[in-house]
Amino acid sequence: MDNFTSEPLSDYYPLKVGKYITYNLDSTLYIRFGQKDTVIHYQAQDRVDAQITDNTGRTAFRILRFIRQDTSQAWTPNNTFIAIPTGNTIEYVENNMRFLKLSLPIKQNFSWKGNSFIDTYSTSSNVLYLDDWDYIYDSIGQPLTINDINIDSTLTVDERDEFLGQDPSISGTQYAEKTYSIEKYGKGIGLIYREFLHWEYQGPQNSTPGYYAGYGIKMSITDHN
Repeated sequence: MDNFTSEPLSDYYPLKVGKYITYNLDSTLYIRFGQKDTVIHYQAQDRVDAQITDNTGRTAFRILRFIRQDTSQAWTPNNTFIAIPTGNTIEYVENNMRFLKLSLPIKQNFSWKGNSFIDTYSTSSNVLYLDDWDYIYDSIGQPLTINDINIDSTLTVDERDEFLGQDPSISGTQYAEKTYSIEKYGKGIGLIYREFLHWEYQGPQNSTPGYYAGYGIKMSITDHN
């Protein structure tokens, strides 16, 4: 019999009005008609703004994101998210998509379908690459230092690491696709690191050169309360 008792999700995803986490945020974009990638650097702060109820009457928390280029600038509102602690999962609504960020039990190699609420199958979906992801716990309880912040206990959620097609640097490549996603959470803190990258490459056609389309984001904690 398995007598394993899981830590509660609130240990790694505490939600309380007034809580904030500040990050270095790097945004990867493809410019010049997909010919060049560029990284734009920001500072971001996610603040738990209010306790609310979602459209099914469940307790939820509204999280506001503010960004700025550096400390010489004022914070500017950028986005709004909703986190719903269900007891067994943490649901997170971002850009009208509902993710299952964490799930019980917190146990090495436990996996769940983190994108199961997202439409990745209809002909109108523009996020087909999010289909059938297995979120998997790894490195539970490990200490980690990020930006000189020492965190005693962390966990990693491996979400996706996939490459399709042929390396675009190889002559004649007509298609390639890369998707990578990972998140790390600190005990008593919340999300401390996130890295996401998705791009598709279309090879040259006649007089049209090959090009990339996609985006990426990297977030690493710099401060919290």
